[in-house]
Amino acid sequence: VWDQTSAMRVDHFIANSPVVAERIQKYYRRDAVVIPPPVEASRFPFDPATQPEDYFLIISRLVPYKRIDMAIEACNRLHLPLVIIGSGRDEARLKKSAGPTIRFMGGLSDKEVLHYYAHCRAFLFPGEEDFGITPLEAQASGRPVIAYGVGGALASVIDGITGAFFHDQTIDSLASV
Repeated sequence: VWDQTSAMRVDHFIANSPVVAERIQKYYRRDAVVIPPPVEASRFPFDPATQPEDYFLIISRLVPYKRIDMAIEACNRLHLPLVIIGSGRDEARLKKSAGPTIRFMGGLSDKEVLHYYAHCRAFLFPGEEDFGITPLEAQASGRPVIAYGVGGALASVIDGITGAFFHDQTIDSLASV
């Protein structure tokens, strides 16, 4: 009741993605202007002549809701190389499940991160986010994104053009893309 009452006193709602605007409409019955978070695309040098190397990439905080475990298991099953950049409370558990084709890089410099973005075969985005900046950074680097087809990914990835969606948040669905 308090939340609904407070929401009625708001003059304008701003959402960071269409999915958040829909949530505001659903729960508060109010329209929201969508203003996506800024991504400094010029930071990511795109060179169409860049040849991708043989690895998939994840850049993320290592926390359970990001579903990095699912990407690890899919790459384990398919014997595909996966580079994971980031750290977090789920790191030890994820490392235990990682096979020989999975590399954990921890935190890297901006220059190193840019290199991995520009040279990956594709960027994996298996979690559900309200927006998700890393898929935009991968696309700014000229790399495709394989994403769970819900939430913020729907606002930034164009299926069949800048990436591909999998529609069930399962290892089998991700592995089939």
